[in-house]
Order: sequence, then structure tokens, then C-alpha cells
Amino acid sequence: MRARHVLDVDDLGPSGLEEVLALAERDDLAEVLAGAGVALVFEKPSARTRSAAEMAVVGLGGHPVYIQGTEVGIDEREPAEDVARTLACYHRVLCARVRDHGTLRRMAVALDAARTGVPVVNLLSDRAHPGQAVADILTLRRSLGRSDLSGSVLAYVGDANNVLRSLATAAVMVGMELRVASPAGYGIGEEDLRRLQELAAAAGRGGSVSTTDDPHRAVSGADAVYTDVWTSMGQEDQADRRRQAFAGFAVDEELLARARPGAVVMHCLPAHRGEEIAAAVVDGPQSVVWSQAAARMPAMRGLLAWAVTGDATVGAARGAEPGGAARGAGAGPCG
Repeated sequence: MRARHVLDVDDLGPSGLEEVLALAERDDLAEVLAGAGVALVFEKPSARTRSAAEMAVVGLGGHPVYIQGTEVGIDEREPAEDVARTLACYHRVLCARVRDHGTLRRMAVALDAARTGVPVVNLLSDRAHPGQAVADILTLRRSLGRSDLSGSVLAYVGDANNVLRSLATAAVMVGMELRVASPAGYGIGEEDLRRLQELAAAAGRGGSVSTTDDPHRAVSGADAVYTDVWTSMGQEDQADRRRQAFAGFAVDEELLARARPGAVVMHCLPAHRGEEIAAAVVDGPQSVVWSQAAARMPAMRGLLAWAVTGDATVGAARGAEPGGAARGAGAGPCG
């Protein structure tokens, strides 16, 4: 039994992404996780992700259980596979924020092999951040005032990191023109670029992705301008070198002026004012960063609802007795 895992946006596919976006806008899903637990494992700290995930679970009628990485000791106290199998004894969904994307893959493989029916949902890894990407598309739809984003231009200025990988996947799936501006050595790799082009062609909505080392070219006439920190968690020893490499890539008032009038500004936060983005921009009238942050909760609600309503076991999960959600979800390792 293979569950509906969400390790990145491409696990959804174009139709699945549309389903998630539709579910995110609904407020009548309070029974989807009724009586079920959801494990939230955090190897890395968070602000938005934890709050969004916990409240999304509550909104679906479930019980969130926050677990720090030190409590389970993935691959230190016991292997990721055993951690996953253990948590599947108690929870309908296993969500995890991890350092290594491979950890999520191993968890998903282990749970499928054990026929648990428990999906793994990525809360962030070094490779991807699907919850952020879904929130970003929701924000773009709301702030641009149209549900069909095909043909809209999104400029991303900065490091081609985990946020950008997931954002790019979602953007080409919904038909956006994505322009990525990064300094040499920090842009989208050839393999990722080919994957995105293939996804855009398969989606058939006219989406595209292009790269440049000129942020002015990327932002010119754009409907939305997006940036993120230049130095992500775990890269602190590279901070000085990255500041030098990204000189000239700050989203400031001069750069924003090249976008179309009324273009929106996005940042997944935390923001370093005066570094990747000017204070006057992130706190200015064109900024939608707080709407973007707020969208994280309905985005997670949509992802969780999609993950658990896509197989025949959801009815059993809803009807599971307290403490028995995992057995209701499938023939799990706990029997």
C-alpha cells in the first residue's frame, strides 16, 4: 500500500496541486482527521511551519504532536526507518522538518513496505519546501486577483535554494513565467532546469522557466518579485562569501521600480532587512509577506487533507478509536 506522500510539489502533479489549492480554500474539513494524531517531527527550528502545521491539524479535527529532533534522534538513537514505523503506530500522518531530504524518502519507503497507509509530508528539507510553495501560489492568486495564473510573470532574485526549487515546480505547473536571477554558482542546476522544463511541458499550461545573472532583466515587467535569505540554516559558515557573491542582488526600491506598476513583493521569511531586501520594500505598500505567512496554515490544511483523502483507508482513519488511529489507517507495523 503506497500512501500519498508529499515530499515535494511534483508528488502532487498539476491536478493534485489544483486539488490542494481548492482544499486550502475550504473551511468545511473539520472531520478529515477526526480522532487521529499527526506527528510533527522537527530536526530544525521553525516559527511559521510549526504554527501553521499545528493549527492545520486542529482545523481538520486531528491532534498534533510536536516532537523535537532530539527526542527521537533520527539515525543517532535509531534509524529513520524505525522512527517512522514507531510513529505510524500512533499517527495518521507523519510530518517532518529535516536536514537531509533523503531522510524523508527513507521514511516513506519504510512506511510503504510496512503497508501502514501513513503518508509522509515534508515540512522542509535541504531539497524542498512544498508547504511554502503552496502558500505562495495561494498568495499570488489572492494578491493578483485571479485564480488562473497562467501567463503571469514571477521574478525570483537570489539563491536557488530549497524554497526556490519547490516554488519553481509549482509555478510552472500553474502556467507562470518564472525568471530566476542568481549570481554564478548559485543558480538553478542543469538537472533541475531540465526537470522544470519537462514539468512545464507536461502540465500544458504555457509555464516556463528562464535563468539570468541580471536581476534587472528578471524583474522587468514582472507581476511579482520574490526573494529569500542568501544564507540558509546550516550555511552560516558561508555567510561572508555569500554576501560578496550576492552584491547587487538586493530587492530594493530601485530594482522594484522595474517591475510592473503595482507588482507584489514576496519573501518567505525570516527577512534580513538591508541584505537581500530593503526595509522600505519588505515593509512597503507592495509587500504581501504577511499575507504569505498567513497562507501557510490553509496551505498545510490543503496538503494534509489531500494526503489522507486519496485512498480507501480514510474512512477507517476517521472512525478509529482513540489511540488506534494507526491501525485504522492500515495494516501497520504495530499489528
